[in-house]
Amino acid sequence: MKILLMSAIVASSVMGASLINEAKTAGLKPIPSSAKAINQLTSNPKNPTTAAKVELGKMLYFEPRLSKSGLISCNTCHNLAIGGTDGMSAAIGHKWTSNPHGLSSPTVYNAVFYSQQFWDGRSPHLEDQAQGPIQAGPEMAAPKDFVTGVVNSMPQYVKMFQKAYGKDVKVTFEKVADTIAVFERTLVTPSRYDDFLNGNTKALTKAEQKGLKTFIDKGCTTCHNDIALGGTMQAFGVVAPYKFMNIGDFKGDANGLVRVPTLRNVTETAPYFHNGQIATLSGAIKEMGRIQLGVDLNDQETNEIETFLKSLEGKKPTIIYPMLPASTLTTPKVDVVSN
Repeated sequence: MKILLMSAIVASSVMGASLINEAKTAGLKPIPSSAKAINQLTSNPKNPTTAAKVELGKMLYFEPRLSKSGLISCNTCHNLAIGGTDGMSAAIGHKWTSNPHGLSSPTVYNAVFYSQQFWDGRSPHLEDQAQGPIQAGPEMAAPKDFVTGVVNSMPQYVKMFQKAYGKDVKVTFEKVADTIAVFERTLVTPSRYDDFLNGNTKALTKAEQKGLKTFIDKGCTTCHNDIALGGTMQAFGVVAPYKFMNIGDFKGDANGLVRVPTLRNVTETAPYFHNGQIATLSGAIKEMGRIQLGVDLNDQETNEIETFLKSLEGKKPTIIYPMLPASTLTTPKVDVVSN
C-alpha cells in the first residue's frame, strides 16, 4: 500500500513538473518568491522604492483633496478593498460624469507588470499614468497648480516629501504623481499559481492543474502571458467582433490594439472587458474563445479554465487606511460646480 501511495505521489510530482515546464514554454512567468526579488523587479531605478516614499504615496493615493471636488481619490476608482477597481461598467468621475468613452477602471493590483498603461496603452509606466486621471475633466479634474497647492499647504505633507526626497525637494505635480506610483508599484499579489510555477507542484489542485493545461492548450497564453498574464498590446476581435463593441466609442490605439487586462485576481474584477459589458467570468471566457481563438468553448472546458483562474487570487498587501493631515487656510477650496 505504501509503495502504491509513494508511486502515486511521485507520478503526481512528475506530472506537475512537466506542466510547469509547459507553462513556462508557453510564456508564463511567476512572481518571484522572495520579497527582495519582487522589489528588484518592481522598483523604478530612476525613483527607487523606499519606506518613506511608499507611506507618502499611500496617503496621496487615498487623498480626495487632490481632486477639484475634494471627493475623489485614486482609491475611488481603483478601490483596494474590492480588487483594485470599482465594479462599474464605466468609471464615474467629477460631477458624477461617466467615462465619455464607456471605459471601465482597470485594476491597479499588479499594474506594475504591464508593458503599457491605460486601455489604449498611451502611457509607458505608472509614473506617467498617475498624472492623467488627476487632471482629466471626467475624472479628478484637478489642474497641476491646484494639486501642488493642496500638498504644499499642509506642513505634514511637506515634511514627508523632505523625508522621502531630501530637504531641498520641490513638491511639483510630477513629484506627486511619481510618489503615488511608488506606492502602486508595491501592489503585487503573489498567489498559489506562483508557488506552483516556482516549483511547488502541490500548490495547485489536480482540477486547477487541469484548468491550466486547458488554458495553455486552447491558446489563451497567446495574449495572457508573462508575469501579469496580460499587460501587452494585442489585436482585439481577431476572428470575430466583440458582441458589445458598439457600447462606447473605444476602438483601441491607432493600430486598433488594446491593452490586455491581467488575469490576476480576475474573480474580483467583474464586470469584464474594456466597457464592462459581461458580468460573469464564464461568460467572459466563452466570449474570448469566440472572438480571439475562434473556438466555441463547451461548458466543461469553460469550467476547467475558470477553476484555474480562481487560483490566481493573490495575497494582497496589508493596507491600513491613512489618517490624512488637516486642511489649512491656504489649502485650495474645492469646486463641485465648474468643469
